[in-house]
Amino acid sequence: MKTIASRPKIVMSADGSGLISQSGALLLLETLRVTGLDHALSTQLRRWQPTRAIHDPGKIIADLAVSLALGGDCLADIAILRSQPELFGPIASDPTVSRLIDRFAADTTKALKAIRTARAIAREHAWTLAQSAAPGADGELIPIDLDATIVISHSDKENATPTWKKTFGFHPMTAFADHGTDGAGEPLALMLRPGNAGSNTATDHINATVLALAQLPRTRRRQILIRTDSGGGTHEFLTWLTRPGRWLKYSIGFTITDDIGAAIVRLPASAWTPAYDAEGQVRPGAWVAEITAMLNLTSWPHKMRLIVRKERPHPGARLRFTDPGGHRFTCFVTNTAGGQLPDLELRHRRRARAEDRIRCAKDTGLRNLPLHDFTQNHIWCEIVALACDLMAWMQMLTLNGPARRWEPKRLRLRLFAVAGRLVHGGRRLRLRIAARWPWAPQIITAVTRLQTLPASP
Repeated sequence: MKTIASRPKIVMSADGSGLISQSGALLLLETLRVTGLDHALSTQLRRWQPTRAIHDPGKIIADLAVSLALGGDCLADIAILRSQPELFGPIASDPTVSRLIDRFAADTTKALKAIRTARAIAREHAWTLAQSAAPGADGELIPIDLDATIVISHSDKENATPTWKKTFGFHPMTAFADHGTDGAGEPLALMLRPGNAGSNTATDHINATVLALAQLPRTRRRQILIRTDSGGGTHEFLTWLTRPGRWLKYSIGFTITDDIGAAIVRLPASAWTPAYDAEGQVRPGAWVAEITAMLNLTSWPHKMRLIVRKERPHPGARLRFTDPGGHRFTCFVTNTAGGQLPDLELRHRRRARAEDRIRCAKDTGLRNLPLHDFTQNHIWCEIVALACDLMAWMQMLTLNGPARRWEPKRLRLRLFAVAGRLVHGGRRLRLRIAARWPWAPQIITAVTRLQTLPASP
C-alpha cells in the first residue's frame, strides 16, 4: 500500500516581478481595441474631462467595465487593474473614479446617451467583424427579449422600494439580443426602475424597445422579433409595435382570460398538433393549437394570431383553477403570418434564454447596485452593460463550439484567471502564460484572432 505524500511546505513572499494575474484579460483589452469601443467612449465622454485632468473619462469607464467582466462588483474593484499597469496601463484612483461617476450623475441624460452611443458604434463594428457569426447575418430575425427582474437592496438607497415579490430593492427592465442556440446574447438595454415599478407597464416596455433598437445597426432593424412574457401583452404595447411604418415582428405572452379558457375547452382533439422540445423534436405530452378564429379580437392589432400550448404537468406541479382537463395551458400572440404552429411555439419558448442573460448580468455587477443615488446606479447599469457586451463580443469574434456559450463564471475560471509573466526582448513585449494551463491553446488562438482583425477606423 502506497502512502500519500503530504503537500510540501511552501513559503510565500511578495517580491515577484513581471508577474500578471488575470492575464487572460488581454482578450477583453483586445476586444476593446478591435471594436473601437475604447475610442468611441473617449470621443463621446470627452466633455466630462476637467481641464488639466490626467485620466480620460472614456478609459475610466472602460476600465470599470473590464473590472466587472473579471468579477468585480463595486467601483473599488478597479484596484485589480491598478496593481498591474504593465497590462492595463495607468488606472485612475478611487477618488477620481468616484468624482467622475458624480459628474455623470449630475448630467444623467446626456451621460447615458453618450455611453449608449459609444456602445452602438462599437456594436456595429463588432457585428461587421463577426461576419456570419453576427446576429441576423443569415437574414433571419434577431430576437430581442424584454424582461423585468428584481435586484435586491440590502440598504436604504434612493428609489429602492418594496417589490411585488415582497422583497426590497429595484425592478429594472432589460432587453437582450439573443445569439441563438450556438451563442450567448448582448444587453441592448438595462433600464433601472424603482422597486414598485410594474411588470406590465406598457410605457416601460416601449422605452426599453426604443433603447434596444437604437443599439442595432440600421441594416438589421427590419429583422427584429420582439419577445416578452405576458407582461408585454397589453393593448398599448402591441399597438405601438404594429404602428404603420414599423417592420417589427412580435411573439408576446398572453394572459388566459375567461373567453380564451372557454375557447380552449371547445377545441376538438383534431385541432391539437404535437409540440416540439428544445431540440426541435416532437415532445410527448405537449400540443399546440391556434384559436384566433374562435375569439373576437377586433380591439387588438390587425393580423394578430393567438396560439395556445397544452401540456401534461410534471409530477408535483400545481395546476391553476382555470386549467381544464388536468393540463397546463399557456398562450402567446404573434403577427408572423406563416410557419408551422410547433415552430412558432418553440421560437416563443426560447424567450426563456433571457433568464440566463439576466443571471449572467447579475454575475457581472447587476446583482449589487453599490451606489446610493438613483442616477449613480443608472450609470452603474450602463457599465454593467458594457462589461456584458465585451464578453459577448469576445466570444462572438474568437470562440467556437461550446465555448461560445460559456457564461461569465466559466470564462473567468478558464480564460481570464490564467497567470502570466511579461517578458521584454527583441523590441517586443511578450506575455507568457502557463504551458500546463488546460485552456492555454484556446486563449492563444483567441488573442491571435483578435490581433489579426482590423481595428475600428
